[in-house]
Amino acid sequence: MEEGQGMNTFNHASDHEDQSQPKQGHDASRSARPKRFSSGFFLTFLVMYAVWLVFSGRFDGFHLTLGGISCAIVALLSADLLFPSPVNRRLPLLLVRYIGYIPWLLYQIFRANLHVMYLVFHPRMMELIDPHIIEFNSKLTSDISRTTFANSITLTPGTITVNVTALGKFSVHCIDKESGKPLPGEMEARIAKVFGK
Repeated sequence: MEEGQGMNTFNHASDHEDQSQPKQGHDASRSARPKRFSSGFFLTFLVMYAVWLVFSGRFDGFHLTLGGISCAIVALLSADLLFPSPVNRRLPLLLVRYIGYIPWLLYQIFRANLHVMYLVFHPRMMELIDPHIIEFNSKLTSDISRTTFANSITLTPGTITVNVTALGKFSVHCIDKESGKPLPGEMEARIAKVFGK
């Protein structure tokens, strides 16, 4: 009789543990879910809305409202891409570094434009142009730093980022050998400094 009662007590205890475990897992999964209306969402919205205002040039009520709705929807869906982690105290420093990177990038774009123009107007253009793809491994680790690097390469005339793997291997199409020589080089180093890598 006592043995049967002990077995029942053990079964009730195990049932109680089984019921509590899924609840804990459910609570953990809920806590792991990203908050849709986080600080990252609002920052993404503000950045996108500012860019939209600059490029649209329309400031009437209809277009301002439509632009705001569009930016809010896109920010809701993609805020974790621009700000994958909760915004912390490093953000102001990161923004300052990023703004400092832009003039250097614009200068590189200007130089690359001159080089492409030189190729186009050169009498031996067909000999100088040598389209090929180069591959290299980047030391950048975060998605945002790799995305910035890939976009910077594409923005620079003469080079286009074709693919970036999850391990950070870049494939870049170059119009000639000279265009691919600087990569990854100083551009990668400056982006690493921006994001504190």
